[in-house]
Amino acid sequence: MTRDTMRPAAGSSQSYTNADDLDILAGLWEEAPFARLPCDAPTELKDLLEDIDNPKRVYAIHKASRRHNFQQVVQRYVVQLREGCGVEHCVTPTCFACRKRAAGQAPIKRYNTTSARTLATYLASQDNPENGLCPNLRTPKAPPAALGSLVFVPKQRLHNDRAPVASPKSQVNNSRPVSPRTNGRPVASARERGRSTNSLRDTDSPKPKRQPGFEAVEEPVSKDHRSFAANVFGTVAFKMLEWLTPAALEDMSRRTKAFQEELSPDRRDPEPAKVEANRHKGEEPRTRAASVQPNGTLANGRLLPKNKPSGKDQDPKDDHHSRDPPPVSRSTHPRRNSNAKLRTANPPVPKRQLSIDPYTQDPLVDDPYPGLLRSPRGNAGSADRGPRGPKPTGSALSRPISQLSSAGYFDHVALEKMPPPKALDLKNYLGRNQLDGTRTSDTSGPRQLGVPSGSSSDRSCSSGSAEVVHPEPESDEESVLPQTLSTLNADVVDFICDVMQDDGTAEKHMLEPLSITRFHNGHRGRSKVLKRKKLASGCPNFTLEWKLFIEQTLFNILSDPRLVVQSFTKQGQLYDSHTLWYCMLRMTRVAPSLVFHSLWMAAGSLFAPPESLLAPRSPTAKLFRDKESLSNAEAGRLMSICLHALIATAPLITPDPSDPEKATQQLYDMSRIRSHGLSLAQSGAVANQPADLCLQYEDAFTDDLALRLARRLFTAINTRRCFDVLCEQNKALDGDEKAAETDVLAPLFSQLNFLHADAVYYVLDFSFNERALHETRVPILLLDWARAVMLNDWNGSPVIKGDGSFGGALALMQAMYNKRHELLLGDAQFRSEYFAERLDTVQMPIAWLSHLSTRQKVHLLDYPFIFNPSTLVTYFRSINFSRMSRSYEESTSLQDRIDVIASRSSLTRHHKEVLTERLRAAATKYLVLDIRREAVIEDAFNQLWRREERELLRPLKVRLGESTGEEGFDLGGVQQEFFRLALAEALNPDYGAFTVDERSRMTWFVPGSLEDEWKFELIGLLVSLAVYNGLTLPVTFPKALYRKLLDKPVDKLGHIADGWPDIASSLTEIEQWDDSGPKGKLEDLCITYDFSTSAFGQHVIREMKPSASGEGDNSDWDRSPSEEWPQFSKTAAHASYYPAPHEDNPEEESKPVTIHNRDEYISDYIRYLTTVSVRPQYEAFARGFRTCLQPKSLSLLTPSLLQSLVEGVQEIDISELKRYAKYTGYDEHHRTIRDFWSIVKRYDEDMKRKLLEFVTASDRVPVGGMKYVVFNIQKNGVENDEVGGGNRGRLPTSYTCYSTLLLPEYKDKETLRERLGMALENARGFGFA
Repeated sequence: MTRDTMRPAAGSSQSYTNADDLDILAGLWEEAPFARLPCDAPTELKDLLEDIDNPKRVYAIHKASRRHNFQQVVQRYVVQLREGCGVEHCVTPTCFACRKRAAGQAPIKRYNTTSARTLATYLASQDNPENGLCPNLRTPKAPPAALGSLVFVPKQRLHNDRAPVASPKSQVNNSRPVSPRTNGRPVASARERGRSTNSLRDTDSPKPKRQPGFEAVEEPVSKDHRSFAANVFGTVAFKMLEWLTPAALEDMSRRTKAFQEELSPDRRDPEPAKVEANRHKGEEPRTRAASVQPNGTLANGRLLPKNKPSGKDQDPKDDHHSRDPPPVSRSTHPRRNSNAKLRTANPPVPKRQLSIDPYTQDPLVDDPYPGLLRSPRGNAGSADRGPRGPKPTGSALSRPISQLSSAGYFDHVALEKMPPPKALDLKNYLGRNQLDGTRTSDTSGPRQLGVPSGSSSDRSCSSGSAEVVHPEPESDEESVLPQTLSTLNADVVDFICDVMQDDGTAEKHMLEPLSITRFHNGHRGRSKVLKRKKLASGCPNFTLEWKLFIEQTLFNILSDPRLVVQSFTKQGQLYDSHTLWYCMLRMTRVAPSLVFHSLWMAAGSLFAPPESLLAPRSPTAKLFRDKESLSNAEAGRLMSICLHALIATAPLITPDPSDPEKATQQLYDMSRIRSHGLSLAQSGAVANQPADLCLQYEDAFTDDLALRLARRLFTAINTRRCFDVLCEQNKALDGDEKAAETDVLAPLFSQLNFLHADAVYYVLDFSFNERALHETRVPILLLDWARAVMLNDWNGSPVIKGDGSFGGALALMQAMYNKRHELLLGDAQFRSEYFAERLDTVQMPIAWLSHLSTRQKVHLLDYPFIFNPSTLVTYFRSINFSRMSRSYEESTSLQDRIDVIASRSSLTRHHKEVLTERLRAAATKYLVLDIRREAVIEDAFNQLWRREERELLRPLKVRLGESTGEEGFDLGGVQQEFFRLALAEALNPDYGAFTVDERSRMTWFVPGSLEDEWKFELIGLLVSLAVYNGLTLPVTFPKALYRKLLDKPVDKLGHIADGWPDIASSLTEIEQWDDSGPKGKLEDLCITYDFSTSAFGQHVIREMKPSASGEGDNSDWDRSPSEEWPQFSKTAAHASYYPAPHEDNPEEESKPVTIHNRDEYISDYIRYLTTVSVRPQYEAFARGFRTCLQPKSLSLLTPSLLQSLVEGVQEIDISELKRYAKYTGYDEHHRTIRDFWSIVKRYDEDMKRKLLEFVTASDRVPVGGMKYVVFNIQKNGVENDEVGGGNRGRLPTSYTCYSTLLLPEYKDKETLRERLGMALENARGFGFA
């Protein structure tokens, strides 16, 4: 947002020069309150203390600079919106010149001041607001139009001249924001007045000074009280954004000076005259003053008080200094130190003056103290250069004007105040930080930090401290600079947060809980807790000094990337995740805005290129500025710290000792609610959680500063990875073979590797339940923050910016998904239903096929893990249906053309038949298979062999057994029956192509099979046709096959556990073997480095060799032919030339498997089992499988999801089947229907599958559950004992074409059970069972 931007974009016409920035810093350095460590601080903090000599590192100066820059940008936007740049060809949408050009001859309305201020405030509050400024816009020199409603009138004296006037010192300390209608004397609170009285009790205050004889008021204007913009952006607070800009202050300075001249006694005119008429007419058309009558009334009859006598209340010391100013070359007071980097060769800057003169000063008069307002510039000036006075048109800080308001850069110093020379009283120039009569506080800022002793003092000190502290005065020779701690740690964080909470100085915020107390079991290795020392009786406490010092410390450390990493690093490693989260939790509950903003500043260093890109020899060096850079390891640590701060923003959910799982379930439920884009649970439709917790989550994840930090962090992820790519390219050009740097997210995942949490050193000790909950909290909330940024930045399009915050959030989720097992996450935690609910399920996936993703533009479907499996299946089938529809339409169009040509041409009948026959393949609308039941696989192979791809992509129609009189209309059921019969025959182990594991019943290829490869290709084609047409198959393949089909590596024991459980168990035992255990050493088991398998009654053994692709390289896992597996001869002629595979078994034993090479042995064994031994058979099967399926569409699927698509779901839930069943002739309350479901619920799994197959021709449930199963029950008459005499009646029948069960109404439940069981056991074919 603009208020966080330090300077305008480079190159714009409104950019400040470096000199202007330094002028501002010089003025702020003179007025900013300096943080100093209070004297009741623990001794341990004094060892960490350091001074600050850089003005930019002073928090008060930083806040003032942000406010100043924000006002500047608002002013430029107001000018841009109302006046424009004046360039004819302007293309900036918000510029008035562009709007005028776009409107052409049509009339265009100019924004009024309130509308322009409203839009300008919004535009200036966005990220990188300078990008929206018109590059042709000139620097605004005229005062803003908002000054048109501001007038100056003589002040009405409410008291006589004997009324006491506050001293300049008290004016400074008691200055508070007031309305523009106030008389310029801010009213201090009782506490502040008491504080000032106490602090100045023993000091000599300067004599009262004369107050200005005028006040600033707003001219009454008509306002629509129903308008939100008028009531918000028309208030004084927002008008200040324009009133307190340099141009406005300069204009008001001229007006007040002219107004004072008109009111002076020697200029009083006996005749009535308008003050505005006495000024230069025409020069400032937007400024005006009220008319004044000589009798002390306004032109409208308002009574005015008499003028204050001039010079009576003038301080003699001030007069002395005005008449005889000290020379510029006088030595500087030893307390004033400026930044060494900004020091010039000119005479040193004197210390800040104590008071502020409310009178204006003429900028054209020679300054008697030309070095007083000197900016602490860098060493660029020469030694003989003369002193430089304030610029006439400089910033607001160098131009004193009347007290329009005390709303300024600092809490108690008016923005427009700048101490003129005559306000200095060098004799009474006291020191900083005055807390009593011995310690002064002039340079500690305009407010007094000491308060009278009382109950607050007793509350803020440690009750157990025996040491009593007396405030000691600072020596005049002591250098007074802002102080800060050099580092933070867990103890210091606890201490400073306790101080702010005890003193009541913590920031008000919306995060829950509002405050945090210590809930850990102490610091490991330490027992002492930091506490404040006890103050002596009667001494003031240091509440405000502590607040100033803590804010300065947090800003100084958290905004510096190296300091923040150093603070939370111990023994060369980051704090453990739990301790780091705890520290951030405490700090975000006392100063959330300061913490998030400071970390946001530190995160800016993530965008600095690494040193290799900044090398002079690097071809990319000229693209980047020379700025301090971080390595990936440092950047990763900084990012981990910032992400833990975001995690700490969420409401604190604590474990319940009686039900530890309740807190974990709350985290899961809230994540599920927010994944749908909801703020509330909507009566438990998604998850059931209380509304107050939901709203607390909403407050946390919509915090502006936290969201801004999250956006910067996520954007930096892809930026750092882009730097890594450039570095690798540079290394390739230079021939550098150094190892690449680790990924920027590696330090974060190292912290979050909860599977190896035992090896982590914990800084703070937490309970077991807290540790267990934290393992769930961190990854879940990281995903919630990624989703929060995505939901806030999404514009509704599936194509998003890959190099922005949205793309970075997806990159983080992708990295977490790849490590989900280490993070203890399931697939369900990554889903974001919000996007799927708003995207078109047909057009979007089809458009994705032609989308080419780059670093700048990516598609949401490139990250399928954020979608529900049923949604992905819908997208996958939409793609297949689109290809099928296009193929069908092409053939239909061609057939229509053939018919037109045949009807209109003079072709003979023979020629027409030849033309039709040759175009039959192109013009056929369906892929028709005519299959005999006695030769299913033979007919299928014959009719699919050498089919063109365009034929295979058409809708499938199967005619099964029609040659023998079977009747079947193919609406899906006939196809299911065909695939069931065909694959049952093709996968039969008796044919020698596939084998079935005896324990798992999984089907796998036979190594060195005798069958030809084209048969495996046709079997793969059958599977492809079934998936393409949306059918499930009665097959059971191991998950390793589906991983290989999706080009995913098969390299872990978990990948083969379902297909080869015995082998996986043996390899697991080897992996966990302990040589020092009672079973002895691993080599004593005599396991050799061989792979052996049995085929056709022969035992084949081969020594395993390492993969040619290199250890750990998962790319092209299936394509690395490290060794060809021997194949059995398919013909006798081939067998006569080549020996059988078992005849080449090695005679000598291979090397033994030991504890040192067991990992390589396990990896190679899995590779030989799933790849090397079956490579020819698998590659042929894979070619057939990919024939009908679009390769890119397969990337939407996971191995488990693909397995479900092919095999369906084998578990049948009868309750769900009953829920989606439909009835014809019956209703769900009929006796027969109730008896039917009562019988079916007691079936075992085998009988359930038979029932489903009897009705639908498939014993598998498709992906998505029973709601995608068509199951109709139709009444088929009424059976009684008289029908057919001794005939036992009819059996239930089915129309599998329509998925309909024909169920007669039987007389009782037992008859129904008997007849239904008989039908299911003897069902085969179509028609009646």
